[in-house]
Order: sequence, then structure tokens, then C-alpha cells
Amino acid sequence: MNKRHLINYQELWYRVKEYASEVGRVAVRPVLLLYYVMRSKETPWKDKLTIFGALAYLILPVDILDAKRLPIIGWLDEITSLAVTIQKMGKYITPEMEAEVDSTLDRWFPIYAEFEEVKA
Repeated sequence: MNKRHLINYQELWYRVKEYASEVGRVAVRPVLLLYYVMRSKETPWKDKLTIFGALAYLILPVDILDAKRLPIIGWLDEITSLAVTIQKMGKYITPEMEAEVDSTLDRWFPIYAEFEEVKA
């Protein structure tokens, strides 16, 4: 099987956009960063699959801990998965990717485009 067809980026992009409309600009920013890292030719395939797994777990309607039954705890598995993946893949994030993410967020959430993000 050709590695190019292992991940359907178009379908994943659609799911990320759908997820963005549910969670908002701030919550989807790390998801978009991971998406762009995954699309990069510089990212090794093993790391791309790790990112895909984290994004799939976040976006797909399957949960280990149900957020409806355990409201606070139910989000912990997703947040932990995302945080660990961002920490491991942070070395691949470039200023160009961050600019692309910000541009995408400005298009998706135009009402916030005029505000400047405060970075810690």
C-alpha cells in the first residue's frame, strides 16, 4: 500500500473544520498545528501516524471516558492525548505553520481576526 494514501487528509480536514465549529478558535488551534505538522514533508511517517491517532481520538465520537457521564473527567483523556502529542511534535512546528494556522483561524472565526492573541 502506498503511504500517500494511508491518511485521507481531505476527510480529516473536513472533520477538523467540523470540530472547530463545536469547540471554538482557542481550543482548535493546537489541533490545527498538529494537522499542519502531519502534512509537512519534514515530519517522519511514524510521527505522522502518532498525530493522526491523537486527532482521530479527539475528533471521532469514541471516548474511553464518557464526557456525558463524567463531565470534567470525560475531557481529560482527550486533553491529555492532545497535550502529550503537542509536546512530542513541537519540534516540527515552524513559524510558517503558526502563521498558516492563524490565517486559517482568521478565516474560520472572522469576528476574532481583529484581536491580537496574547502568547505566554
